[in-house]
Amino acid sequence: MDSISTSDVRHRRRLTNAVKESMRDLRVQLAVLNHEVGEQLKLKPVDIDCLDLLARNGPQSPTGLAKLAGLHPATMTGILDRLEKGGWVSRERHVEDRRGVVVRVRAERTGELIGAYAGMNGSLDRICSQYTENELELINGFLQRSREAGVTAVGDFQNG
Repeated sequence: MDSISTSDVRHRRRLTNAVKESMRDLRVQLAVLNHEVGEQLKLKPVDIDCLDLLARNGPQSPTGLAKLAGLHPATMTGILDRLEKGGWVSRERHVEDRRGVVVRVRAERTGELIGAYAGMNGSLDRICSQYTENELELINGFLQRSREAGVTAVGDFQNG
């Protein structure tokens, strides 16, 4: 059986730390980008997050959206008031349960948000074009497992 040398262990630890540092750098840079987009469109970062969640997951109840965003339902009410006033979302009666409300992104505003991220999306398209399909599958798998680790970490905080 081959043994792993101490230098191999140190090298792997350095690489792992470099990946984690790069992820932190990316998180900060995306927060800066979201701040700039928010300034341009008069949206708070949490507003952008909620719009993204609605765009990717479809119409939601306010409670369902709060759960997806990891926010208290009372906090979501204020966010939805702001987004509705800005013309970003509409609150409509639920088709099956007339007492319920469904929040939808207003399609006529979606282009503004997409346009604000066009530069970043174009850059990511160019970066991804430099990788093989297998490499992209590997990167995507890593990012998905990292997201799942984040979900677990949030659950650990919430469960004490």
